[in-house]
Amino acid sequence: MFIGAGGNLPHPLHGPPRETLEAALHALERHGVQLVRISPWYRTAPVPASDQPWFVNAVAEVASGLDPRALLAALHAVEHDFGRVRSVPNAPRIVDLDLLDFRGEVAAGGGQAPVLPHPRLHQRAFVLRPLADLEPQWRHPVGGHPIATLLAALPAGQRVERF
Repeated sequence: MFIGAGGNLPHPLHGPPRETLEAALHALERHGVQLVRISPWYRTAPVPASDQPWFVNAVAEVASGLDPRALLAALHAVEHDFGRVRSVPNAPRIVDLDLLDFRGEVAAGGGQAPVLPHPRLHQRAFVLRPLADLEPQWRHPVGGHPIATLLAALPAGQRVERF
């Protein structure tokens, strides 16, 4: 199972985005989610392009007995605990935790159930690059495309730099 972590605002207690995101990922353990490993960190330009601060992003592999709905609820609880305010789409944020892939399951979502895999992960260099670092043989559960193919198909202009 893979979780995307991103943010571009400092937290008053945890400090800069990277330190805040590391603390948020470790906070998942209080919700029954074991952190297995974290990708290298990346600095990434906002998508879509804007004048807001660059983001810090990583992907974490996690293990848990939670079902997808409960795992998504745990992610949202940690976001809330860290001060995430959902105002408008693509707004600056302290922490954003996304359920990217749940054991390769495919689900349409609905109600509180998540869409699986994350519906835009194949369009985002800030997700694919760190995911490829963790799992270079990963294939998209819908269509089976290798991650290298998905990375090569990304439109130009998504700026991603190893941190």
